[in-house]
Amino acid sequence: MCSASERSESAVTGCYIAIETIMNIEKVTIGNAELYHGDCVVILPQLDPVDLILTDPPYGINIAANPVRQKHEKQDWDATTPPDWVFGMMESKAKHLIVWGGNYFKLKPTRAFLVWDKMQPENFSLAMCEQAWCSFDANAKIHRQSVTSYQKEHPTQKPERLMEWCISKCPDDPLTICDPFMGSGTTGVAAMNLEKRFIGIEREKKYFDIACERIEAAQAQGRLAI
Repeated sequence: MCSASERSESAVTGCYIAIETIMNIEKVTIGNAELYHGDCVVILPQLDPVDLILTDPPYGINIAANPVRQKHEKQDWDATTPPDWVFGMMESKAKHLIVWGGNYFKLKPTRAFLVWDKMQPENFSLAMCEQAWCSFDANAKIHRQSVTSYQKEHPTQKPERLMEWCISKCPDDPLTICDPFMGSGTTGVAAMNLEKRFIGIEREKKYFDIACERIEAAQAQGRLAI
């Protein structure tokens, strides 16, 4: 199955790193994180079920081509939403789901919405808040954090503290977390900060490489704190 394989110990983190190519899908293992470069519609069905899928899929609003995002090159990955059946596939692969942008997708009714208040004025040119749909039953909750309070490597990147907060709101204290639309890896960084196992999938090579770097750095930070 493997056409290529590299294995090493990172001089930065001290953690075990493996890079494999399986059926033309690159897999990078960094400590307790497994990262796949490819399309989740191909990769996710092959993976074992997880405790939580926490993800931020494309909303289909073409934000990646929005001139407001001057720092980032225009791309078309957010031109359409994932097909409806992808959300059914995610439900079959996880005990719980938290899906950012749930108001853009055809998902079943829920009481449990997690809201990110971006703490911006009324005349803010973009959305003042975003909401995540949850598959479990709970009261709606709000996280307040300025959209300008963190650095972004990706045009729709969420803050690490927001994703850590999402994980804390999931029932049953999830141990294994998956993000099939990983982007620049913020869900993975949050999982590392909380000492969880993480599985991430990203099809854009640029963001996959950034995610690998950020998750390795998060593991290094965790080891320094020990």
